[in-house]
Amino acid sequence: MDTGSHLVFGASLAGLACLDPSVGGSDSMFHAVLIGTLIGSHAPDFDSIVRFKGPKAYIRHHRGITHSVPALFLWPLLLSLPLAAIFGVLSSWSHLYGWIFTAVCFHVFLDLFNAYGVQCFRPFTAKWFHLDTLSIFDPFLFTMHAGGLLVWILSDVNAGEMFKSLFGVTFVYILLRFIHQRWIVYKVREHFGNTGNCHVIPSLHWFYFQFMVETEQQFKTGYVRYGRIIHKDTYTKGEENPMIQASIHTDGVRAFLHFAQRVHVMCLEHRDGYKVVWSDMRFWHNHKLPFGAEVELDRNLNVISDTLGWNKKSWEAPYV
Repeated sequence: MDTGSHLVFGASLAGLACLDPSVGGSDSMFHAVLIGTLIGSHAPDFDSIVRFKGPKAYIRHHRGITHSVPALFLWPLLLSLPLAAIFGVLSSWSHLYGWIFTAVCFHVFLDLFNAYGVQCFRPFTAKWFHLDTLSIFDPFLFTMHAGGLLVWILSDVNAGEMFKSLFGVTFVYILLRFIHQRWIVYKVREHFGNTGNCHVIPSLHWFYFQFMVETEQQFKTGYVRYGRIIHKDTYTKGEENPMIQASIHTDGVRAFLHFAQRVHVMCLEHRDGYKVVWSDMRFWHNHKLPFGAEVELDRNLNVISDTLGWNKKSWEAPYV
């Protein structure tokens, strides 16, 4: 999810940690847990530093090794030892480690339910896993937890009990969203004859979705509004040609294929050469294909340039 949401959940976990006697009964331990869960809830996204190396490196590495199985245990270790020493709570180190571990795991858990996906089972597999249930920002979850934090700050409420209830609602909400999304997938597949791959991506609205259905020869895209399926566009799969083959070995396309799952490629001819456009059909929105790689070729099929990334504003759909 987005950085703000992860930080809010990290603070909420510190409130939940007040149920732990070793945390609720010690100011030093509480402060160590608060800082630990705030940092731990964002730690897997420290891989964002690769943005400085450009979008190709970012696509290759974001939500990869820093979200992997070993990282789930390594981040809490790296954070808990210095925090325990700084706050003088080495005797309760295992409790501090446990709460930071929970924050890190909850971060990866939320990313798993996003449409972008996460390589959370590395090193066992480099496959991208995504449950397409939550947008990168969920207004309901953010508002509920932010409101809980505000109540905690402004009153003498029992933080542990309150956040236990809020996290209970959170998991029930995610389960209901998951079931709803799977039902939408079933209805879309049924509408198009139960053939091919189908992806349904949520929006900020509970009852608005966008879908992509892949058949042997086509990609069909559209929206679902309050259960009503609206077919918008059909994209025909192109055939291999020398221009596509010339572009496939560029850094941008290789990074794109490392991540993309439903690939559409087209070749456009212009006066000075060709432009080959690679797109991930999962992220179709409003008659556009905002995520992909573009390769410019001259008439001799030499690569002039290649780019990779999102052709949309961060606040525009799809929210992944």
